[in-house]
Amino acid sequence: MRTLLIVLVVAVTCLPGGAQTAQAPDAREVLGTWEGESKCTVPNSPCRDEHVIYRIAEDQRSPGRLTIDADKVVNGKNEYMGRLECEYRATDKLLRCTAHTPRHDDWQFTVSGDSMTGTLTVDPDKTLYRRISVQKKKS
Repeated sequence: MRTLLIVLVVAVTCLPGGAQTAQAPDAREVLGTWEGESKCTVPNSPCRDEHVIYRIAEDQRSPGRLTIDADKVVNGKNEYMGRLECEYRATDKLLRCTAHTPRHDDWQFTVSGDSMTGTLTVDPDKTLYRRISVQKKKS
């Protein structure tokens, strides 16, 4: 948890200015609970592989945007890691997020039905830090 929280705390993404933001009907396919694995890609880093649960919802403060509340599961218990602010481009099936912190990071997820795969890259050199694979949970 500490590793992802640190990454979340030290990360920020520059989202493209002209990106289409989520509209309620378009975003429905990503809303809900997703569960799966987040794997580290940087050897000898403080990063640890995690079983994760992401809750994706409409951002109540910013219409047309989404949030991800992220937990990791440790010893059978959910531990909250933080919140990402996101925008969804339904035409590309692309969910792009940031933690809005000093270090640039870019969370990008591609949606394919009830599966979503993604990556976390961090600046200054766009290092691939994590690969994420989650499945949408049935409500």
